[in-house]
Amino acid sequence: MKVTLDFKPGRVEALQDSPQPVCEGRAMSRTRKHQCESPQPVDSYDVTVSEDLGEIQLIKIEKRKYWFPDDWYLKYITVKTPIGDYLEFPCYRWITDEKEVVLRDGRAKLSKDDKTQILKHHRRKELEDRQKMYRWGEWHPGFPLNIDAKTHKELPRNIQFDSEKGVDFILNYTKAMENLYVNRFMHMFQSSWSDFADFEKIFVRISNTISEYVMQHWQEDFMFGYQLLNGCNPVMIQKCTELPKKFPVTTEMVECSLERNLTLEEEITQGNIFIVDYELLDGIEGNKTDPCTVQYLAAPICLLYKNLQKKIVPIAIQINQTPGPDNPIFLPSDAKYDWLLAKIWARSSDFHVHQTVTHLLRTHLVSEVFAVAMFRQLPGVHPLFKLLVPHARFTIAINTKAREQLICEYGLFDKANATGGGGHVQMVQRAMKYLTYSSLCFPEEIKARRMESTEEIPYYFFRDDGIKVWEAVRSFASDVVAIYYDSDETVCEDLELQAFVKDIYVYGMRGNKASGFPKTIKTREKLSEYLTVVIYVTSAQHAAVNFGQYDWCSWIPNSPPTMRRPPPTEKGSVTIEYIVESLPDRGRSCWHLGAVWALSQFQENE
Repeated sequence: MKVTLDFKPGRVEALQDSPQPVCEGRAMSRTRKHQCESPQPVDSYDVTVSEDLGEIQLIKIEKRKYWFPDDWYLKYITVKTPIGDYLEFPCYRWITDEKEVVLRDGRAKLSKDDKTQILKHHRRKELEDRQKMYRWGEWHPGFPLNIDAKTHKELPRNIQFDSEKGVDFILNYTKAMENLYVNRFMHMFQSSWSDFADFEKIFVRISNTISEYVMQHWQEDFMFGYQLLNGCNPVMIQKCTELPKKFPVTTEMVECSLERNLTLEEEITQGNIFIVDYELLDGIEGNKTDPCTVQYLAAPICLLYKNLQKKIVPIAIQINQTPGPDNPIFLPSDAKYDWLLAKIWARSSDFHVHQTVTHLLRTHLVSEVFAVAMFRQLPGVHPLFKLLVPHARFTIAINTKAREQLICEYGLFDKANATGGGGHVQMVQRAMKYLTYSSLCFPEEIKARRMESTEEIPYYFFRDDGIKVWEAVRSFASDVVAIYYDSDETVCEDLELQAFVKDIYVYGMRGNKASGFPKTIKTREKLSEYLTVVIYVTSAQHAAVNFGQYDWCSWIPNSPPTMRRPPPTEKGSVTIEYIVESLPDRGRSCWHLGAVWALSQFQENE
């Protein structure tokens, strides 16, 4: 019998053993083959065992600390039997100190499929150990619960990054500003830019087609509308069926923008009017961590129109929620800088909602709930653990690192963002009210905003591509479910699955019935949908709202992370100087540019 072990650096003693004497034997490494398949050295060992070990149910691995103190990462063990069959025992975890690791072969099994006490005991013991390591903790009241660890170093070794340096936000920010030549402006941290062209001084190293196009066209109405469909935050726009009383737009105000000779009410009836409401920001206080700079927030409402070219353009913007003489409704027919500043305020508000709700809450924090529950309730042999674990890779680690450096009190987030200093915490607490199961089901979320018609609303590529990815994931998840669950009864009887679902509801959604998250899953169809939600949120949805940040937000006037002057209270008073003084100063512009550059990068091994 031949046993092959594939390791990262170190040496190992392999034992073919089990909790009971199902198979016995001990063998030292006899040969070593060095491979250059990754930046870290990888070693393979062949171990030949002459005895007849019988049917192998478990393999035990241990590393003697006093020989080599470094940690080992074992990928898998392959066993070749005398008759030429191969059994693979996946590990994919670190072996530390003198702890034993007991492995099962790679075949996925539900708990009902384990017939021997040895395998049942191993399954139960794995979950008991995991639940001690993966404990729930609360970062802020009202948030989804997270892993109970304050720093990256406190995490279980197997979910830490291979190199913490690669995800050190402070190092990445510094590297970003070096790469983008922006350090030279830091000595003028609180000084304003001279004009829009002055922002190009920190834009000099960008070779990015989208960001350059944004820089050239950011002032145009079509670009404003296009970003609501396909920019970083394409989840806010919805078809307007009735104007809210707090937004008293009339036909007379916008008739110069309407191209069909219809009243505003008729345009609404025909499905040509859309609305975006940033009400979530209403009453959130601006960042006060820097006493030398006052920072402002607003909660705009935007009305948009599908013109005859079927492009969606803004036709009215109210910068705050309560109508009145000191909160005018800005229009494309107003003075150039009045209208431009109103759009800038809306873009800034969109940035805040994107970063804190669309990105942080609805992908990162929700994904961590899925990941922690998975480790606590699904053993490695469970088919759903095998299905989900690639999508949870480094999810807990990146969130822990963010809480440690980025979005903590006085963290990097506070340096440039008006919602820093606690505003982002308030936003997440408010947004939890709207975090529902149906809103994470991509097709249902699109329908809830009445944005599903490709004929009526073309050029909505976030929707078009998202539906295709969703259906592909659901098809794959359904196939996996069909293999392992032969009936709805099998789903109901899978206690590990039910514990996983319950953990997400109780700890992730804080037991909130209004969230619509199921407490149990009773059918194969619902299980397929549930798995699709988990996979889609952790992969496709996050990619859609994360990796375009540099594209859409690096041109600072298009997505200001803070505003230093209050919104105008009357028309006709806005000048170019007022706009430049409202935009972020040089220092915060640099921090912002470094942030969106760093957040948009792929990990080396992603």
